[in-house]
Amino acid sequence: MTTAVRERVLALSSDELPAYVYDLAALREHAAAVRSALPDRVEMYYAAKANPEPEILTTLAPYVDGAEVASGGELAHVAKAVPDLPLAFGGPGKTPDEIAAALAAGVARFHVESARELRMLAHIAARTVVPGQRPRVGVLLRFNLPLAEDAMRGSSLSMGGRPTPFGIDPSEADDLVRALSSGGYPPLELYGIHAHLASGLGAAAQLAVAESVVAWAVRLAERHGVALREVNVGGGMAVDYARPGARFDWAAYGAGLSRLTAAYPGLRLRIEPGRALTAYSGWYATEVLDVKSSHGEEFAVVRGGTHHLRTPATKGHDQPCAVLPVAAWPHPWPRAAARLDRITMAGQLCTPKDVLARRVPVPESGLRAGDRVVFALAGAYAWNISHHDFLMHPRPGFHFLGGAATRSGTRGAVSG
Repeated sequence: MTTAVRERVLALSSDELPAYVYDLAALREHAAAVRSALPDRVEMYYAAKANPEPEILTTLAPYVDGAEVASGGELAHVAKAVPDLPLAFGGPGKTPDEIAAALAAGVARFHVESARELRMLAHIAARTVVPGQRPRVGVLLRFNLPLAEDAMRGSSLSMGGRPTPFGIDPSEADDLVRALSSGGYPPLELYGIHAHLASGLGAAAQLAVAESVVAWAVRLAERHGVALREVNVGGGMAVDYARPGARFDWAAYGAGLSRLTAAYPGLRLRIEPGRALTAYSGWYATEVLDVKSSHGEEFAVVRGGTHHLRTPATKGHDQPCAVLPVAAWPHPWPRAAARLDRITMAGQLCTPKDVLARRVPVPESGLRAGDRVVFALAGAYAWNISHHDFLMHPRPGFHFLGGAATRSGTRGAVSG
């Protein structure tokens, strides 16, 4: 963890824990490095679902070309937090009200997930878009394309290449492109193709997927004599929770995208990373409440749990963590301490699934009740996807370091 995070965690009182601590300076540095690795004709939209905290959005805004939102709620939230940032509206199951709200907000790019959604968008846009007063509505058709077997093996989550509710079946591609390009859906305009097929891929596999998507999209456009403005190859860059120091190779990926754009001079590419941008800049900090033995194993019960940080339970991994010893023990009862060399970090919920990390090494300094435990890689798909209200425990505080913004959290003061 960064020095700023360590100091803040140790400065918090027990009553201020658990807490999310974000290092916005580290986020800016990482986002700038990612941006510099990408060629000019590659746009980067942030997948806001990864972490929609306003402070995260405003920190990322200078380094991204826009944000991808996947619901009416995300649309309103992101538009309020970063009002000048261009938005793309994606996700399956868009409602008529959501589409109308997006059009009213000036969203000009829609990722269309089905033929029915295309017809619904055309109908609502015809009543919303005034010819001559605003541009036509841009459509990217999202397709569920076949995924190479090697990419499927390396993926932690596949949205393509098999039956899923995401995207349009490729068998419908020619009919939809023909209808769009012939003006069958005014006031819609075919901007390009979208294909987010998998998550958890390394740079080489991610690049191979991008190359196959672009080649498929170009062949489709050539069959119909249309020019594509862009191809969106999605996100899904790997974040390795087992090896937190092994980051996605943005330099290699950017070099590969540079070669790809050189092969198609008139085409613009777009990527939509989420987790890979923000995961490394957030930590979930808590303290040990108890240390106990059970059938030959030891457990540290910490404040909070997977109702605050759901990712280890949903992905079945162990969240990387570090122990910060605390010397003071202000209570009259004995201080529980670990006796074995490995311990499982469990939360306060009444379920055996409330486990944050299994059999992690106990540091040489030991582990005792009152010590702080800081879980890394908590900057994405953490608080915002968790089941907050189960058992009605207090909510965590939120601390944003290295930024101008300040806001009050649900527990304790939150400062920039």
